[in-house]
Amino acid sequence: MLDYVSLEDDLDEEEQMIRDTARQFVEEQVKPDIADHFEAGTFPTDLIPEMGELGFYAPNLEGYGSPNVSETAYGLLMQELEAGDSGIRSMASVQGALVMYPIHAFGSEEQKERWLPGLGRGELVGCFGLTEPEHGSNPSGMETYAEKDAGEYVLNGSKTWITNSPISDVAVVWARDRSAEDNPVRGFLVEPDRDGVTTNKIDEKLSMRASVTGEIGLNDVYVPEDAVLPGVEGMKGPLSCLTQARYGIAWGAVGAARDAFETAREYATERDQFGGPIARFQIQQQKLAEMATEITTSQLLAHRLAELKERGDLRPQHVSMAKRNNVRMARDQSRVAREMLGGNGITTDYSPMRHMANMETVYTYEGTHDIHTLILGEDLTGIAAYE
Repeated sequence: MLDYVSLEDDLDEEEQMIRDTARQFVEEQVKPDIADHFEAGTFPTDLIPEMGELGFYAPNLEGYGSPNVSETAYGLLMQELEAGDSGIRSMASVQGALVMYPIHAFGSEEQKERWLPGLGRGELVGCFGLTEPEHGSNPSGMETYAEKDAGEYVLNGSKTWITNSPISDVAVVWARDRSAEDNPVRGFLVEPDRDGVTTNKIDEKLSMRASVTGEIGLNDVYVPEDAVLPGVEGMKGPLSCLTQARYGIAWGAVGAARDAFETAREYATERDQFGGPIARFQIQQQKLAEMATEITTSQLLAHRLAELKERGDLRPQHVSMAKRNNVRMARDQSRVAREMLGGNGITTDYSPMRHMANMETVYTYEGTHDIHTLILGEDLTGIAAYE
């Protein structure tokens, strides 16, 4: 696998083991069938508990069954899973960074004991309810709200583009608490089988087809007071979760691009035209050289983020730069890889066009490319362009 400047030579034994375990899982369990799932618009749900057994859900957390591995190990895991398909990485990323992380960081001890072990083992599935039909890039404008009623909360509103919602056992729903001064944003742990909850699946997607995407409808949904995450109020809660998830995306995008590159390189060395392999032509070598350079620079950025995160110096703006750069890179380079495959590249026999289609979603979700550009612009100038 492409590692042009030998970054992986510096991995410790545990990091190598996690990388190799994930890589083997993808080769044996994901790649043989993922094209069929992509074409059918289905997610291989049979892999959910197996991913749990292998420790793929939030292994960088501590306690409650999580082994507290290094941030580099976690990043490598996301990289290898997305080399299989963005839908596989997205499942692990949502489960870990957007569901287990907020419960771990902001939940009560009872909430942690109830939910984290089962989520970590893949016996339970979670989802993260922030985006609304009218509020995507501006989540602070959310209209979903909660009100106290005789020791309970009543939730009303709707969320959309929610990974895993149709198959979830618990949803982390963010809503404005109208019972408190200034209507602060609070997190609520909502079981989808409660009266008034709907989790309709979104079909007919042209991207992220091997991923379960849905909505969360809340119509007078009663939850107990102990369903509230007690450790946070305000947008800090959901935004800190997004920082965790975006970190994983920055790594994952490298995996998708690397898989596209490896597919194109292998094809170029085996495809004969004009009396020899097309890899001998200067134009094809130029494409491979450019792809390798772009992937390598993105790998360097991801590894640097891991170092900053490990020592507590990682800022959300650092993650915005990496998410923005690495996803754009994967989007562009998967297109070049598809181009090198010619007409064969538009079939499900080869991965680059599937990665390319998936990157159209990854380019937009967890903060659009443009929003991350403005986040960086504000950090560099002190002026917020979106206000």
